[in-house]
Amino acid sequence: MSGHSKWATIKRKKGAQDAKRGKLFSKLIREITVAAREGGGDPEANLRLKNAIEKARANNMPLENIERAIRRATGEDSEAAAWEEVTYEGYGPGKVAILVEALTDNKNRTAADIRHIFTRAGGKLSGAGTVSYLFTRKGLIQISKDVANEEKVLEAAMEAGAEDVQDGGETYDIYTDRADFEKVKSILKEHGLTFENAELIMVPSSTVKLQGKDAESVLRMVAMLEDHDDVQSVWANFDIDASEMEAFQE
Repeated sequence: MSGHSKWATIKRKKGAQDAKRGKLFSKLIREITVAAREGGGDPEANLRLKNAIEKARANNMPLENIERAIRRATGEDSEAAAWEEVTYEGYGPGKVAILVEALTDNKNRTAADIRHIFTRAGGKLSGAGTVSYLFTRKGLIQISKDVANEEKVLEAAMEAGAEDVQDGGETYDIYTDRADFEKVKSILKEHGLTFENAELIMVPSSTVKLQGKDAESVLRMVAMLEDHDDVQSVWANFDIDASEMEAFQE
């Protein structure tokens, strides 16, 4: 699963660039709003909201913005938008399976936009269930190698009940079952470990090896999807060498 952590790292770098344009903040606000609307405004009783807040704070979002989004979602502020969660499934170049998670206030507009991106990139949007069965939601926790040595991380991860620990290059990548994500995070913190990144990701059951032109085409398609204002996450089952992914970002 190391390829997925590498892509998560690259996406996080892209997120830092998005933050400069204000785009990342907009997407994070939507996630906080929907999480609070569905599960309430108390992050200790709403794990989705807690994770959204942690991600927002990790990207230096002001606390005032977070609190305002929660107030709007819980009815304390009348300006709340009617965001809806929508998932799109399809295939990209090289028959790569692609899963797109979005939050929108206009499903017809967003569907048309996503379909256009798929078509333009040489892919094809498909029906519900055609791609999602290939993915399982997992927890990914990344710890910088500057924080601790491998022995300490492995010992803490084993105690916490993590599924796997892999070498992510600059990080130790810890994978968890979705249900154990919060527990593992808590135990790692008890061991004094701080996170470079902690998020729920979608891990494919099988991958498609790509290189050269096909790899570039898929990465460009994913970049276009992620750049859409309504798109929160894009998951794909490609297997592309890290060097090619890095080269695409340059």
